[in-house]
Amino acid sequence: MSRAPHIQAVAFDLDGLMFNTEELYTEVGGELLSRRGKVCTRELLDQMMGRPGPVALQIMIDFHELDETVERLQSETDEIFGGLLTERLQPMPGLLRLLDALEANNVPKAIATSSRRHFAETALAKFDLEPRFAFMITGDEVEQGKPHPEVYLSAAARLKCPPQQMMVLEDSQNGCAAAVAAGAYAVAVPGEQSANHSFDGARLVAEGLADPRIYGALGIAQC
Repeated sequence: MSRAPHIQAVAFDLDGLMFNTEELYTEVGGELLSRRGKVCTRELLDQMMGRPGPVALQIMIDFHELDETVERLQSETDEIFGGLLTERLQPMPGLLRLLDALEANNVPKAIATSSRRHFAETALAKFDLEPRFAFMITGDEVEQGKPHPEVYLSAAARLKCPPQQMMVLEDSQNGCAAAVAAGAYAVAVPGEQSANHSFDGARLVAEGLADPRIYGALGIAQC
């Protein structure tokens, strides 16, 4: 099966799309706020999801009117998350088979994430995945975080393809909005934490990374 000519490369989000980190971040947010007598609500999580870490933490501070700094919350986040990462980080269902299929069909792929590089490299290293991607752009390497399209415009430029010929796989409303604004072929892959998000402009709302419609849009067979 030949690849559909209008899609020449794929850009992957990381948190919640490649790994179950949104589930873990929910626990981290709950613990951060519990220490301060606050509750981590679904409304707050929806506002934070897909944003660069410092932006997300500032949203948390503003939402609960906390007398805190982003730096202190980031330090606590790293402490709490570190314990969860070792034992509970897992690839999302369908990820490895999709990577195999893309590689079998010589489809270039990259990662464009709001996460900091240190964290992203740590997560990828656990499963030896970073060498399988052409490159990674992280949240600390762009001026404007998602939902701004900068990260996906940069990814398309480095992949040497027009944004319209790049499929973007995203699990959050903010991330999907960034892909749509970049003019990419946006595919929403919502998880449990983002099932209620709006994915306006997405070409497809998939039922996971194993959804045959993703393969169909790429014009490749499932491995």
